Amino acid sequence: MKKIVAVIGVLALFVGAVVVLLTVDFNRFGKDHVYVEVIEPTDITEDKLDNGEIMTRYWYNQTAYNEKGKAVTVEFSAFRELRQGAYLMLYVKKGNEVTSFDEVQWKEIPSEAQTKLKAENASL
Repeated sequence: MKKIVAVIGVLALFVGAVVVLLTVDFNRFGKDHVYVEVIEPTDITEDKLDNGEIMTRYWYNQTAYNEKGKAVTVEFSAFRELRQGAYLMLYVKKGNEVTSFDEVQWKEIPSEAQTKLKAENASL
């Protein structure tokens, strides 16, 4: 009986670990956040896949700001053109390597980053 309970316990732990690993987005987990306002793409590339389909990629190279207002130059891409004027929270590692992004509302951006984004818009 004890062996059966032990085996069931080990199986439950294993299944739980698998579920956690399948649901964690490692492109976002443990990454720093910086904030940008989307501008026009700085480059558009097209790649032809083996099946003949064309994949269009929109590249953005711009200045982003962390929660303390520190500027960092980032480059990231999307498979569709992003809405100009939208605000993004970029997930970055190694200072400026973008691994993922989410669209956010203005009120979700830390105040120091808001100040820098306002100043950047005023200079455009």
